[in-house]
Amino acid sequence: MTVVLIHGNPETDAIWDPLRVELARDDVIALSPPGFGAPLAENFDVTSDGYLHWLAQELQKLDGPIDLVGHDWGGVLVVRLAMTRPDLIRSWCTDIIGIFNHEYVWHEAAQRWQGPDGEAAVSAMLDVSESDRSALLAQLGMGDSIARKVAPWINDDMGQAILGVYRSISQPVVGNLGEALHNAATRPGLCIIASEDTYTGGEILHRQAAKRSGAEVAVLEGLGHWWMCEDPTRTAEQLNLWFDKHD
Repeated sequence: MTVVLIHGNPETDAIWDPLRVELARDDVIALSPPGFGAPLAENFDVTSDGYLHWLAQELQKLDGPIDLVGHDWGGVLVVRLAMTRPDLIRSWCTDIIGIFNHEYVWHEAAQRWQGPDGEAAVSAMLDVSESDRSALLAQLGMGDSIARKVAPWINDDMGQAILGVYRSISQPVVGNLGEALHNAATRPGLCIIASEDTYTGGEILHRQAAKRSGAEVAVLEGLGHWWMCEDPTRTAEQLNLWFDKHD
């Protein structure tokens, strides 16, 4: 079996480091989407469809069965893969299924990136010093050590990727994608709800989407967007219970 972790924005696979220690497994792989902790190849399709194709190709290289776990827009890719290529995985887990509703309203930063002034918003983010970026990410929930690893990767590649991804999945696109959530029910799914996460739609939208996808729900009370950094012990226990359920 292989556990595959995929992160989102503005992140690298360093966000999983504390969790990987607590999982205490030797079968965990963290994939870094191009532009997010990995170089962005020339002519790479920086859209949700392009990254979905990339993820499917990466999973085909791995030994199965695969338990796929996604965070932030990496979690969007997990849901989309569960809907379109369930043959590649044994189970799926995401913390962002709530956005697959027509009622979901993108958070303020995403709306800036999706809008006509997105390039200016990204430029402003890149103009911030690395130390200031690190301090902000730490304050938001990553913690100091992880934020210091992530901050150097917030660069031009990531800026280009951010604009492409978020513009490709603005509303009504993501709501329309959610109309096919029932297709994800062909594989067991787990929807993580971090109670203090203000980016992903809230518990009501999560539960609505989870029901349509036939997925179970796990609530991480008191944890925010970077739950895997805030309490890696508790989250590892939750995930290991999920993996063991399918062994």
